[in-house]
Amino acid sequence: MRTAITVLVLVVLLAGGVTPVLAHEQAPPGAVEFPYFRDEGVLIRSHRVSVDIDNQVAVTRIEQVFYNDSDWMAEGTYIFPLPVGAAVSDLIMWVDGKPIEAKILDAEEARDIYDEIVRQMRDPALLEYVGAGAIQASVFPINPFSEVKIEIEYAQLLPVENGLVHYEYPLRTDQFTHRPVERISINVNVKSNDKISTIYSPTHPVAIVRDGDYAFRAGYESSYERVETDFSLFYGLASDEINVNLLTYRESAREDGFFTLLITPPLEVDADRVIPKDVIVVLDQSGSMYGEKWDQAREAVKFVLGHLNSRDHFNVVAFSTGYRIYANELQPVSEADRAIDWIDGLEAIGGTDIDGALHEAMSMADRERSTVLLFLTDGLPTEGEVDTIQILNNVQDHAKPNVRIFTFGVGYDVDTILLDRLYQDFHGAGTYVRPEERIDEEVGSLYNKISAPVLTNIELDFDYMLIDEMYPAQPLPDLFAGTQLIVVGRYRDSGSPTIKLKGELNGEYKVYSYRVDFPANAGGEVFIPRLWATRKIGALLNAIRLYGEDPELVDSIVRLSIRYGIITPYTSFLIEEQDIFTQSGVDQAEGMFREEAEMAFEAAPAGEAAVNASESVSGLADAEAPMMAPTASAAPTSTSADASGWNGKDEDGGIESEESTVAQEAGYTGGEAIQYAGDRTFVWRDGMWIDTLYDADSMTPVEVVFLSDEYFDLLDLDPAVGEFLALGEHVLFVWEGEAYEVLPE
Repeated sequence: MRTAITVLVLVVLLAGGVTPVLAHEQAPPGAVEFPYFRDEGVLIRSHRVSVDIDNQVAVTRIEQVFYNDSDWMAEGTYIFPLPVGAAVSDLIMWVDGKPIEAKILDAEEARDIYDEIVRQMRDPALLEYVGAGAIQASVFPINPFSEVKIEIEYAQLLPVENGLVHYEYPLRTDQFTHRPVERISINVNVKSNDKISTIYSPTHPVAIVRDGDYAFRAGYESSYERVETDFSLFYGLASDEINVNLLTYRESAREDGFFTLLITPPLEVDADRVIPKDVIVVLDQSGSMYGEKWDQAREAVKFVLGHLNSRDHFNVVAFSTGYRIYANELQPVSEADRAIDWIDGLEAIGGTDIDGALHEAMSMADRERSTVLLFLTDGLPTEGEVDTIQILNNVQDHAKPNVRIFTFGVGYDVDTILLDRLYQDFHGAGTYVRPEERIDEEVGSLYNKISAPVLTNIELDFDYMLIDEMYPAQPLPDLFAGTQLIVVGRYRDSGSPTIKLKGELNGEYKVYSYRVDFPANAGGEVFIPRLWATRKIGALLNAIRLYGEDPELVDSIVRLSIRYGIITPYTSFLIEEQDIFTQSGVDQAEGMFREEAEMAFEAAPAGEAAVNASESVSGLADAEAPMMAPTASAAPTSTSADASGWNGKDEDGGIESEESTVAQEAGYTGGEAIQYAGDRTFVWRDGMWIDTLYDADSMTPVEVVFLSDEYFDLLDLDPAVGEFLALGEHVLFVWEGEAYEVLPE
């Protein structure tokens, strides 16, 4: 033991972040007495992860730099929780470049250590990792205002399940510190003897670079981020021309399960395998397009015409007061250069006859060929038919079933209802080009994705399985080379059906078959229910925005938001200090939702607010990852409440909100007003974290005192309970229909 004037400090440093949990024999001058606030002392300067995966053998190299910004020495134990089921070998560990001895603990050994630390430190954060193994090592003392670099290298074998390889890294920090990590980077390099199909991260927006069919690189970087999700990456091993991979989750055997289906066509296909298509560009030539917008719009059309496939046909409809066409009928690719010259000679002048232009474009479509209609406008209809509903009806009356519409709204003076109905009704996609964005870049980006269709008029047949609430609904969007289609839904019962993917390829009806497993037992990937709820809420919000409010839709949105913690600009009730655990509380939440939605949806269909509403809703409906409370990326000077919700506009142009201050007004100032644990959502109410599954009208909680023997017995219910307990000393959660309230001593 050190002398009396020296402080004995136990520091538990966890993989994803520092967990400085400090206990003092003799506190230094000015120190806070026990229990010590875990955010003081050691912080993470940088966290770099480099992963090489060669035929499912993953070698992970970690470099973490910790800094002691206190004026006393910190020393103790380093614990690195391993992914559940990871069989680690070839472990190497260094501290400041010197090798040290580290021990790999199995799940039972790690549990004993976690329990001991929790009892000593009165901090349950480590219980999140119950059920996982760990790496344990002694850490050299970190001198005051000094840093130490820890490096770890270990290898593990990644299993293949349903044709998918899954890599996971314990990156999460939010349970252990409210201080952000200054620099984070994850780089994954994958090589495989089998062709690689799907690449998908449900947790982080990774940049992906493919190196042919057998290798790829994925990268993620951020600064000053409080990480609240472990890093997860899936990649598929190609077995057919179009790959289908299934991921599932089931909370219990008594409840319906959730699934995510990843449908991935080839990255590239031979030119003769690409479905010939007709491309009809409908271009707004009105006077409001004059200037830079018009120059960019013409460049966009020229880009499209310059990237047609050899068997494609095209035509251009330019509209203002009336409309004009490049040719009387669809033209071969050989005519593209002449069409470009024609476009260069056009001037932006006149009104906006949208109805006439769309009618003419629809009359050109060949029922026997795949048809892509690119519709670009910067204004509202002012000529011919100007009523939005009538224009939509006219398009429906004249459209052929093979037409897909892709819309581009330029600026804010556009009819968002018209544009969104067009692309949704005709299974396309919509984009809004804001004033600071370039039209040609947005059009080029979308066209690159849809330039090579490989399967159209798609449907899924799930054999004997009962499938409900699938998003997107059938018929599915067309498949294009180099893209990926993600389908979510719910399933009943269980089994190993043969899924059939059906569609048309070059006029022939094609059927692709895939044997998959829908398990009956509980377990799976916990992100799946929240992704499903995100998409369903997006679809319901879209229905309200485009077609008007319906009480059943409102009730569904509110209950899904409460259950899964889906943050939208219209669900501020989640972080308000109000009751959402009784029927009367849900009724009040529905009233709040109606007010928020009415302000956004009942305004004019044009304007910046309308564009923001459209993009925020479509972002939910088309989400590839669950929508969670945006608590990351806080600047060093930000308070914890700054990350509690939509503080201003989000990256996708979401509507501004006061949710960040609502959390403080609600009485919780220690971090978020919402926390996620497994597939559960917890909200801060009355000084504790409450599971949104709790029903105050019908449940009486079993009271358990924090750190009592009964408290640790709760962990025996299921390892998942450890994630609930890790939230803090006062937690109310539901397990197997029974409510448990953990009370402070």
